[in-house]
This record gives sequence, C-alpha cells and structure tokens, in this order.
Amino acid sequence: MSENVEVAYSVLRAIRRIVRRISEHSKKMARDSGLTVPQLICVKAIGELEAEEPEVTAAMVAQQVQLSPATVTRIVDRLEHVGLVARERRSKDRRKVCLSLTNAGIERFQTLPTPLQDKFVERLMGLEASDRLALLSALNRVTELMEADQIDAAPLLVPEQDVKSPS
Repeated sequence: MSENVEVAYSVLRAIRRIVRRISEHSKKMARDSGLTVPQLICVKAIGELEAEEPEVTAAMVAQQVQLSPATVTRIVDRLEHVGLVARERRSKDRRKVCLSLTNAGIERFQTLPTPLQDKFVERLMGLEASDRLALLSALNRVTELMEADQIDAAPLLVPEQDVKSPS
C-alpha cells in the first residue's frame, strides 16, 4: 500500500474513532441519567436561564442550545412527560408558554454530568489560537472532502438521531 493511501486510511480511522467516542459517550450518559444528551442540555439551559430571566420560553432554550425551536419543543415534550419540566402560561401575553424545571428537574439540574462538548471546548481553549485555527481549517477541509460542508449542525457532540428523536 502506498504511503498516500495509508495516510488516507489513517484519516478515516481517526474520523471513525471520533464518531465512536461520541456514540459511546451519548450511550453512557443516557444509561447513567435516563436522558439523552440533548435532553440533558435542555435541562441545563432551562435551569441556567431561569436563574437569569423571569420567563423562559422554548425559543430562548433553542437559541441557547443552538437547536431549532421545533427540535427543542420535541425534547421539552419528553422532559415534561417524565416530570422534569413544566409548561405554563404566566405572562401578560397568554400566547407565550413559559418553561420551568419541576422539583425533580431542579434535582437533575444540580447533578448534571458534563457533556462531551463542554470537555472538548475546555481542552480546545487550552490550545494556542494558531493551533485552534489550524485545526478548524483542517476539519473544514475534511467536511468538504466528505461532502458534508453544507450540512447544518448544532455544536452538540451527539449522534444525529439523539437530536431528532422525540423520545
């Protein structure tokens, strides 16, 4: 095998390791907490927003976690179903639905595990700015080579089905 082909396969193995790490971490967090990573991130966002804002909406959560409002609404449906989030109309504008953590949600919020992307960002910020930019450039090139540069993606390290799933 030529050196060029060997390098290409090494790049593919590195990508596969990243994908597997994301999948394994998501499965472990789901096993340990009973919630998907996007659900945990939404609980975290609601808890943090409640500390700062008198009223928290799904749109505010969507902006905070960088997911679409429709996706956040599906996630909140599931969180409400399991008793972690409550919805209520308490604003002067009765069309506005506000979100809040229930007592069980507050308990969960206080013991949230650290998502993989938070650990990654912390480590990435420890690199020199030039190294971060070089890494970004290389990864952007990889997405182009994989014809994935037009895919919209939130900065969550989770398997895509975790973000889209209503459960």
